[in-house]
Amino acid sequence: MPWVALSSLTCEYLLTYLEGMDEVFKALNDPSRRLLLDQLFDRDAQTLGELCEYLPAMTRFGVMNHLSVLEAAGLVTTRKVGRSKHHYLNPVPIRLVHDRWISKYTEPVVGAMASMKAHLEGGTKTMPEPSHVYQTYIKCEPEQAWNAIVDGDLTVQYFYNTRIESDFEPGAAIRYLYPDGSVAADGEVIAIDHAKRLEMTFHARWDPELEAEGPAHMAWIVDEESGLTRVTVEYYDLDPSSKSAKEYAGGIAFIVSGMKTLLETGQTMVTA
Repeated sequence: MPWVALSSLTCEYLLTYLEGMDEVFKALNDPSRRLLLDQLFDRDAQTLGELCEYLPAMTRFGVMNHLSVLEAAGLVTTRKVGRSKHHYLNPVPIRLVHDRWISKYTEPVVGAMASMKAHLEGGTKTMPEPSHVYQTYIKCEPEQAWNAIVDGDLTVQYFYNTRIESDFEPGAAIRYLYPDGSVAADGEVIAIDHAKRLEMTFHARWDPELEAEGPAHMAWIVDEESGLTRVTVEYYDLDPSSKSAKEYAGGIAFIVSGMKTLLETGQTMVTA
């Protein structure tokens, strides 16, 4: 690709993006922090006390500091549950590192992701605690991120070449279709707060074993923080030992980075 002149806004964003990558590399450059990420990979939603058990020679304050570094780098997200704080592995920044520094040397990539937060029309709904949380920040308007989630012309560019179809009303069917019209996955809209939150079921149809495990309960959430659009994907009651949990963990981070790339650069990340 020929070099082109970059606007000051583009240069500012690139510097911010690369600084964010620096935080990820720094956070990963410590064996204790990598151990904590490994433990969250094995079992999400652990408390500080539970994570301290994996580093018995370290003080509680030391473990807390490591978790703060991971959270600042976006590798861990947290949620308060009563008086406890649950920690969730967020693999999206690692996926972005892969896309930026590894995949261009090894393989073509598709990535995408999304996030949303829990406001429903008619009031706030009490949700179960998520078993898995994936999150990214995108330099775009929230409406653009929402459209990327619900517009089939956009999902086909980052969601494994599938096109979403739905009326996007409670009880409506949702389908992700391959280019030949066959169904990759389907489900149902459970609740929706347009432009903010889509709660749904997702039933994989591309693999008999995944299909036999049944539909996953999930939500896409879109909100703003510090001038950026935050996209979050939450899964509920997903058995960590299931094939679905393992496959979705890799797939959704791939999807998220694809969405981010599409919205920020206009470029489609194409699978091999």
